[in-house]
Amino acid sequence: MKLIFERSQEGRRGGETPRPDLPPAEVPNELRRSEPPRLPELSEPEILRHFTALSNRNFGIDTGFYPLGSCTMKYNPRVNERVVALPGFAHLHPLQEEDGAQGALELMWRLQEILAEVTGLDGVSLQPAAGSQGEVTGLMLMHAYFADRGEDEQRRKIVIPDTAHGTNPASVTMAGYELTNVKTDARGNIDVEDLRGKVDEHTAGLMLTNPSTLGLFDENIAEIEEIFHGAGALMYYDGANLNAVCGISRPGDMGFDIVHINLHKTFSQPHGGGGPGGGPIAVRDILEPFLPVPAVVRDGDTFRVDHDRPKSIGKVRGFTGPFGVFVRSYAYIRSYGPRLREMSEVAVLNANYLLARLKDTYDLPFDRLCMHEFVLSARPLKRAHGVTAQDVAKRLMDYGFHPPTVYFPLVVPEALMIEPTETEPKENLDAFADALITIAREAEEEPEVVKAAPTSRPIRRADEVRAAKNPVVRYLFEEHPSGQADAVTQEPLARP
Repeated sequence: MKLIFERSQEGRRGGETPRPDLPPAEVPNELRRSEPPRLPELSEPEILRHFTALSNRNFGIDTGFYPLGSCTMKYNPRVNERVVALPGFAHLHPLQEEDGAQGALELMWRLQEILAEVTGLDGVSLQPAAGSQGEVTGLMLMHAYFADRGEDEQRRKIVIPDTAHGTNPASVTMAGYELTNVKTDARGNIDVEDLRGKVDEHTAGLMLTNPSTLGLFDENIAEIEEIFHGAGALMYYDGANLNAVCGISRPGDMGFDIVHINLHKTFSQPHGGGGPGGGPIAVRDILEPFLPVPAVVRDGDTFRVDHDRPKSIGKVRGFTGPFGVFVRSYAYIRSYGPRLREMSEVAVLNANYLLARLKDTYDLPFDRLCMHEFVLSARPLKRAHGVTAQDVAKRLMDYGFHPPTVYFPLVVPEALMIEPTETEPKENLDAFADALITIAREAEEEPEVVKAAPTSRPIRRADEVRAAKNPVVRYLFEEHPSGQADAVTQEPLARP
């Protein structure tokens, strides 16, 4: 497929810019271009066809099954897009006076109340724009809480399990804490005996995803809560896997003091490609005074933003947060209403159905019922036939499926992390399971076919090391490297 600059022909136009009867603007010399910009020149139909062709080469939740473990790539209902496009929401200015923004403020306040109920906690801030920013915000709240108690210099350590999301240790470091790792036991829980020796008066808190990235609910969570709270430390809940437990169990009831919620995972706000996302923070009452400002509050029948929070950590994002994300998530939650529990129940059912179909074909590191996702290992295929988890993932593309997460969590060698979500019908789950079973058979009978995959996609196997070390992210005209695309592309063949 040619790049848009390669399709360009001098003199072609898709339209003409109106020429107003005004004198030209005076541009300061230091801001003037020395030569016109080199822009592609195409007719309007060619532009339309080019970008349509580009979109057809991409894979998304609208084009097929997307079982990306831990990322919860569920279908995004189109009604949410209709709601967020309503003029009263879409055209609202963030500096609008409060009396002219009552609908928006009420929506945010009601979303806060819902998230407090779902998490079992007391106060909510919608400000953080992503789960990773929610993590850093939560750790900043820990700093503020312990500083208020005169303990911040004493408590410098955060405990995380070896199954943690990669953002957890990064957030700990960014927040100025020291990292303490804890092991996983033979059943996929936090190793409590290893944990006991690592929690003391210097511990600020725990960062834990429950269910974990292994897709397992920690069987020792009550004991873990006693260990941390007994030492005066706090418990932070990474809400990446909240999709498994909504309406079934609540982090606050498990003993967690701080929770971030991924609105772009659990509550259907579209994500990928860099955003937008949402990572609201919910906290226990002892931490509520430290939440970011402004806070959205209710006074009788009116709603307003409150800046008068003397103990607040301040702003973590402009205004009150990513408003369009709030509208979509609120619409999604209200569409379920009191049946929100069904979302999680079906997600867990779908995952266990797939697990039951696949556990005899691939290695199952922890033989337990899973929650909304599960982790298999392609280790037997690698040992016997030299076929890796990456090979399996690439071959899945030939069968029309987006690959699952691979090589994570790190405690499972050759990991395949699969999350079907609640939005897929049984027929899709069966087709996906059939494909994985077929690939395992191919690995035994025709391993070179699997190792060469994908063969039916526009892009073959790229040189990932070269792409990472020498990315070409803009067109370089005469200096643009030639021949790179030829090494990784081909015309699509028939699917197997």
